[in-house]
Amino acid sequence: MDILRRNNVTVTGNPHGPVVVLAHAFGCDQNMWRLTVPALAEDYRVVLFDYVGSGRSDLTAFSAERYASLDGYARDVVEVCEALDLRDAVFVGHSVSAMTGVLAARQAPERIGALVMVAPSPRYIDDGYRGGFDEQDIDELLASLEANYLGWSSVMAPVIMGNLERPELAEELTNSFCATDPEMARIFARTTFLSDSRDDLKSVAVPTLVLECTEDAIAPREVGAFVHRSVPGSTLVTLDATGHCPQLSAPEATNEAITAFLAGRR
Repeated sequence: MDILRRNNVTVTGNPHGPVVVLAHAFGCDQNMWRLTVPALAEDYRVVLFDYVGSGRSDLTAFSAERYASLDGYARDVVEVCEALDLRDAVFVGHSVSAMTGVLAARQAPERIGALVMVAPSPRYIDDGYRGGFDEQDIDELLASLEANYLGWSSVMAPVIMGNLERPELAEELTNSFCATDPEMARIFARTTFLSDSRDDLKSVAVPTLVLECTEDAIAPREVGAFVHRSVPGSTLVTLDATGHCPQLSAPEATNEAITAFLAGRR
């Protein structure tokens, strides 16, 4: 199979620059990075892709067994890096993709040399630490999603995006959710919201930037603090941003933090 076609891989920017891989979150696609790419394109080779089941990926490549765990998505990342022969790339992962990046870096340390975690969450359920949801919340969220995915999308998108005074942001996220195959979204949602990657954070052995927002209903600041404490030598930056998608709601602050981190590695 053509892996680059499978994941709808796009390569742009400076072909001779260091590599930055941008990875989207559940219910999204690479278009969510459109305000970040221009900030990187002059100096960096930028790789974007869609996870199988999202965006313009090859839906025939979807496997319920493979994508029932984050390891399956991490394998996608590693295979894309191998297909492009990437070395020492900086992996920028949004939300659950931050944890996918952790797993991919462990699977192929020669491919990924640094991590940027944008609004990361290694565990969404409260169980001795603050994840943001109790177990009943997650059960109800998944039941609602499985019963009426389109209805769930229209209700949850404003919660995830925040910034209620800018309804166009929630509308964009709703449309992104609704463009995803419901059955594939159901599997990705269960993989995301039931995952527990807390122990994996301790294994991170590359420079890591953790970006959190001042207010985030999906990944509250306690989560950012936990990730920062758990990843050896990581840097935590609190963005002047609200909601769970700062690359859209506060692109200037997000891009400034990412480019400052990248510049420190050059």
